[in-house]
Amino acid sequence: MKERYSKGVWDSGGGLRGACRRALLFCLAACAVLTACGGGKEAQEVESLRIGVSLYRGDDTFINNIRSELEQKAKEYEQETGVRLHMDIQDAKGSQNTQNNQVERFISLGCDVLCINMVDRTNVSLIIDKAMAAGVPVLFFNRQPVEEDMNRWDQLYYLGVDPKESAVLQGEILVDLYREHPEQVDLNGDGVISYVQLEGESSHQDALIRTEWSVRTMRDNGVPVEKLTGGIANWERSQASALMEQWLEKYPDQIELVISNNDDMALGAIDAMDRAGVRDINLLGIDGTVPGIEAVDSGKLLGTVASDKEEFAEVMLGIAIAKAKGEPLPDGITLEEGKYYWCGQDVVKRDEDKVIKNK
Repeated sequence: MKERYSKGVWDSGGGLRGACRRALLFCLAACAVLTACGGGKEAQEVESLRIGVSLYRGDDTFINNIRSELEQKAKEYEQETGVRLHMDIQDAKGSQNTQNNQVERFISLGCDVLCINMVDRTNVSLIIDKAMAAGVPVLFFNRQPVEEDMNRWDQLYYLGVDPKESAVLQGEILVDLYREHPEQVDLNGDGVISYVQLEGESSHQDALIRTEWSVRTMRDNGVPVEKLTGGIANWERSQASALMEQWLEKYPDQIELVISNNDDMALGAIDAMDRAGVRDINLLGIDGTVPGIEAVDSGKLLGTVASDKEEFAEVMLGIAIAKAKGEPLPDGITLEEGKYYWCGQDVVKRDEDKVIKNK
């Protein structure tokens, strides 16, 4: 079982969270005293840290949610510790060349650590080369570089959610409903659930794994699903809406289920259904974005799988600060193979006219 991060590292109070906070603050205070005695340069490093953050696309809903949480956690850290965080967040706008330039700029500005949401996870060599040459640790997040690249240096880390877990939890939403109310899933009563599937980028590891394991989970648990068609919508709402519009015309009254690799594409399918006046198709998403959960609440989305964005942001900041300062990781952050951290996820669905979260 994966160890989960204890929330609220910077929160006050008793118990484990309070103890973690007090221990961390004691260490920070001790470091401040020691470095103050050692000279101005070291004291300045304790008082101020520079973190360079590059996002693959700033308009991605999930990434925006993470950014908001990260900025909030950074403010809390500054207030609690007195350490100034200079967090430079840049949008690569889907361009790997732009992101490469951003990384070079971060290094030239003297960033202590880099947090990179890769545009192209298979084209990471230049970034690693630059970081290694400058001795700047790198925390990749959300878009996982291949194992060969991650093994090039012991100062490379990855933070994300387990895509197989996401897919299994998504599939189980339908499995549970089918077992309790098969008529709500097999809408035409023919003994087969006909579905379409909206996929993310063809080269993204999460899209590949989610596409496979969601359907496999349904079939392994006795749900008779049958694929009508599928298509790549690159995580985007507008592209998914266009695909769904085509499918509604091509398969009138046949689509009973839409399986989407993320919430934004599921919302795009809902947009197309609204335009066509279609209401009775079940839809599943992943990410637990704010608009996605609102769609669950309104009954338009059967369910989604929500990653713990507060945990995501706390762990990202915790790893980044520790590596920037050359210190051990905070209590509660345990890396698999010394490199990987997987955030927790919950199922979000409606139950008796209310939205619930299930671990």
